[in-house]
Amino acid sequence: IQELMAAETRASQIVAEARIGRGDRMKQAKADAQELVEAYRGEKQQDFNNTVLAAGGSGGSASAKLQAATNQEISVMQGQYQRNQQQAVDVLLSKCCEVSLEVPSARVRSTLKIHG
Repeated sequence: IQELMAAETRASQIVAEARIGRGDRMKQAKADAQELVEAYRGEKQQDFNNTVLAAGGSGGSASAKLQAATNQEISVMQGQYQRNQQQAVDVLLSKCCEVSLEVPSARVRSTLKIHG
């Protein structure tokens, strides 16, 4: 019986050591993965920075170009709105005023079945 108890104790120690080892390996794998992610992120950030610098730098000129393009697009959209405003209102009003007062025959039959 004492041998069985000792074997059980050794087995539980082996299992506990294996769990600790697994936890350590998981922590190490997570740390390694984090290092890889940081290296990749740094590489992509450097690529982005190089692309921005090659496209005109990070100065105000790129921002001014973007602002000018945005303002032009806004002007185009406002013009389209002014041209199409009345047409959109007419379509909405025509659809609102086209109300059919006829009850579909299927609705009449189902109502008769329920109440009749």
